[in-house]
Amino acid sequence: RSTVIIVSSFNLIEENLSYASGSDPKRVITNLIHRDSVLSPYYNPKDTIADRVERSLEISAARLAYFQAKSSLDVTRDLRFDLIPSFPMIFVNFSLGDPPVPQLTVMDTGSNLLWVQCVPCKNCSQTSPLIFDPIKSSTYSKVPCNTSYCKVVPGGRCGSSDQCVYNQTYYDGPSSKGELAREQLMFRTSDDGTVAVSNVVFGCGHENGKYWDEKFTGVLGLGSQLISVPSRLGSGFSYCIGNLFDQQYAYNKLILGEGAIIEGDSTPVKIIDGLYHITLEGISFGEKMLDIDLGVFSHRTQRIGNSIIDSGTTVTWLVLGAYKALFDEVKGLLEGVLEIVDRKPLRLCYQGSASRDLVGFPAVTFHFIDGAELSLDTGSLFYQAGDVFCMAIAPSEFEGLSIIGLMAQQYYNVAYDVAGARVYFQRIECALLDD
Repeated sequence: RSTVIIVSSFNLIEENLSYASGSDPKRVITNLIHRDSVLSPYYNPKDTIADRVERSLEISAARLAYFQAKSSLDVTRDLRFDLIPSFPMIFVNFSLGDPPVPQLTVMDTGSNLLWVQCVPCKNCSQTSPLIFDPIKSSTYSKVPCNTSYCKVVPGGRCGSSDQCVYNQTYYDGPSSKGELAREQLMFRTSDDGTVAVSNVVFGCGHENGKYWDEKFTGVLGLGSQLISVPSRLGSGFSYCIGNLFDQQYAYNKLILGEGAIIEGDSTPVKIIDGLYHITLEGISFGEKMLDIDLGVFSHRTQRIGNSIIDSGTTVTWLVLGAYKALFDEVKGLLEGVLEIVDRKPLRLCYQGSASRDLVGFPAVTFHFIDGAELSLDTGSLFYQAGDVFCMAIAPSEFEGLSIIGLMAQQYYNVAYDVAGARVYFQRIECALLDD
């Protein structure tokens, strides 16, 4: 039997609407859907492992190019966009409005705004039942111009009838334009109940560019700004992702709110241009700490923030000096044991099966300041592509900035305590996080 928890409306001063009221749920826990899982509308039973790996690598390369552009000193002043979700990785499923309309949005820690396609909708499929019609919802309300939300939303300005309008632009791709509004979100819980959160600020997109497909309905930004969904529930959130290449895995989780599970070792986080930066200070291979000049980790003059932790990148991109040290160590251990496959320069691939041929292989551990660690076993360190496996860590020529991808985060509950400015890593089987 389903249980419905409706969060009542509340009246607070505009500036305080980002904080949860006493009637809010302490936490919202919902399943996440990986792009290639059997639960995804993108699932293609004809896809080979090599197909899925190649797609993941394309996504990772696109994210790297975006982060390079956004962090460039030369263009930061004029760069007011996020990464276009043309190749989504992780989806959040919820319903919007009353009566509720199902939505399938891309989860993104690299942006702040939740937006969905709305009627009337330019470049949208007008026959899709997932396009939200605000006129039909009893819980829809407009956000006026003279609010803090309108000041921080991308492209925020005053439209007709004192309505705040937005323009969420993306790197090298179409944007989403529309009205800023409030609505009720309803999430399905792991026990098949539902939990609802009212007065969530979102973008009702009437002109959403021409995306390459129409399977997803919008983007759920998990940034730290006032307009984000995490801010509505107290700013804390966590996610847990299991085996990315197991299409049957059904326990990926997103937890929102002050009741998010924030446990394990932690490290300071610095939010720069909406991205979560943490500080990598060393890498070990088994019991051996690699000999890496700490200078290669330096990102300009920042003490905190040489690595972006990202939910949209599959592989990890390491600065060249750190990557080369790890490359040499792995290659040296497997020299003469396995046949190396000639791929791109500095990409380490071998003939065989990682699960069969690397039994007892040392774990690689990323060490962050204040003692937090991410430990990568063979399932997180290597990806299998047919009869070849490759290291899921690639060299970044972007000086002083690494990107920690999802494969390195597998089977960790990664918790973001935005108010406390820390990120936590807890090694766990995601199924244990059921509410």
